[in-house]
Amino acid sequence: MWIAAAGIGLLYVGSTVLTPLYPIYRRQFHFSELIVTAVYAVYVIGNLAVLFFFGRLSDQVGRRPATLIALGITCVSALLFLFANSVAWLFPARILNGFAAGLGAGALTAWIAELEPHGNRGRAAIVASAANLGGLAFGAVLAGALAQFAPWPLRLPYIAFLVSLLAMFAALGLVKETVQQPVRSMAELELRPRIGVPRVPRELRLAFVAPAAIAFAAFALGGFYAALAPEMLARSLHRGAPLIVGGIVALFFACGAAVAVLTHALRGRTAMLAALVLLWVGLGSLTLAEALHSMTLLVLATLLTGAAMALGYRGSLQIINEIAPQQQRAELVSSFLLVCYSANALPVIGVGLLSLPLGPEYAHRVFAIVLVALASLACAVGLRYAPR
Repeated sequence: MWIAAAGIGLLYVGSTVLTPLYPIYRRQFHFSELIVTAVYAVYVIGNLAVLFFFGRLSDQVGRRPATLIALGITCVSALLFLFANSVAWLFPARILNGFAAGLGAGALTAWIAELEPHGNRGRAAIVASAANLGGLAFGAVLAGALAQFAPWPLRLPYIAFLVSLLAMFAALGLVKETVQQPVRSMAELELRPRIGVPRVPRELRLAFVAPAAIAFAAFALGGFYAALAPEMLARSLHRGAPLIVGGIVALFFACGAAVAVLTHALRGRTAMLAALVLLWVGLGSLTLAEALHSMTLLVLATLLTGAAMALGYRGSLQIINEIAPQQQRAELVSSFLLVCYSANALPVIGVGLLSLPLGPEYAHRVFAIVLVALASLACAVGLRYAPR
């Protein structure tokens, strides 16, 4: 289980290695802030493509083969970043990065749940979410530190990442396969699209609403920090150094990982309600920090929103694990991740477009209001159907 958890963490390292490097890429390749938003957001193209067509792949071929394919695609993505000499290279690299994360996250999340020695779905959700958030934190701080203090700031982070990926290929050979009867030929594979909210079983749809909405808010927060924090730090707080950017993003995700572990005793429903409260307070603090140009308030807001993301993601994933039928677990998890990955990019695109007529600060305020309203309404409608 712990090797599988390390695998999901490593997949997500690749998602935030890029974040502290955005200012360097902008200076070297001469592109605008809107292009930064676009580079970040195309990640979701890979996410949605793989989840739509391959959400059930690991149910059919096995958890290990699906995970190894995801790691191989991640290697190709890292190589594109490593040899990038213009902004055009960044788009396919991010799309492949998203494709690999979507494929690997569905397989590894289901694998962790099946490898948990006592069949404890709540503990499996904690392990998966903590590994996810820990990987996001480590990727940001690793890239920020290497870019700040080491040579080759746009190369060395990806060299270190590739070495880690090669080690993970070897480690996964030690993990037990949990799919008992995998398909033996390509002809047996069924790849027709079946995931998404319309394909959630009818009797589970209302129970699916609340965890999906809270997860949407959680991943929208993550997208905000991973894509927009560098620009906000440089513009409003005049702190655009790679290590500071990486440190703030790492603090957000590391706080989330710690909270996910420390609140393991909370039921999924309780965790989601706590996330909603922290979402209100954290987003209020974040908009105030930007308006007052306060680094202290930004650190406080980062801790609060990091905790909100962790509780929202962990609690919602726990509910999904509890309501998912065994034979449809990876498919339902993939439907859940479809919502998550959409949230990771769509709000960021919206903020980028709103920034053109309104300016970044007002666009960020609209983002905060819409996010809180959506999560609150969905919880009011859907939480009554969640397991208690």
